[in-house]
Amino acid sequence: MTHQPRDTPQFYLTAPTPCPYLPGQFERKVFTHLVGPKAPHLNDILTQGGFRRSQSIAYRPACETCRACVSVRVPVADFQLTRAFRKVMLRNGDLVGEMRPAVPTSEQFSTFRAYLDWRHREGGMADMTVLDYAMMVEDTHVKTRLVEYRRRDIDTSVTGRSRGELVAAVLTDILGDGLSLVYSFFEPDQQKRSLGTLVILDHIARAKAMGLPYVYLGYWIEGSDKMAYKARFLPQERLMPEGWVRAES
Repeated sequence: MTHQPRDTPQFYLTAPTPCPYLPGQFERKVFTHLVGPKAPHLNDILTQGGFRRSQSIAYRPACETCRACVSVRVPVADFQLTRAFRKVMLRNGDLVGEMRPAVPTSEQFSTFRAYLDWRHREGGMADMTVLDYAMMVEDTHVKTRLVEYRRRDIDTSVTGRSRGELVAAVLTDILGDGLSLVYSFFEPDQQKRSLGTLVILDHIARAKAMGLPYVYLGYWIEGSDKMAYKARFLPQERLMPEGWVRAES
């Protein structure tokens, strides 16, 4: 009889559920728990293998009839700013981003709740409470940070730092080889700013400054309008059966 070490990760398979991205498809996920002192190293390995993190769970699609979900990462040293990207940066010149400890606040939850009500009103996260949000942020055994994006505050006499209105935030894992965007959200009335694009551009710049080679964007799904924006960050690498493959277009 074979006995596995107690610290060997155990993998499980979910039951089929309707796919939230492609009509008529059903999704299944394989997942494992990220707990204990080895969680950061395991998260690194699994992320490089196409997994994503949600709280203390690492998962990846294991659908029976579909392989549309493709893990995408941006090699920051080769990334090229397009004219459109520069316009987004100029449009948001009045914002400042700050990487902070992964500590939930009522201000963050207010923005998070408004974002869910606008974009995911009927999704699986629609009923999340302030306690659910706190768990999403705090239930982590890996190196996780929150990056907040605020309007520049002209009055910094008290703190010496800009602490203007919060307009966007993103939960980010710091990996051995990059930054992984776990979940981002923003104020719905700021959608003309293209804040989702700004967050990625900012993380590419942060990874480069930190000496990290990649920014992991999660899954790109060809044919899904919700995921189409990820294909614009070029060059990028996509995880195929033969490994990470570079894409120029």
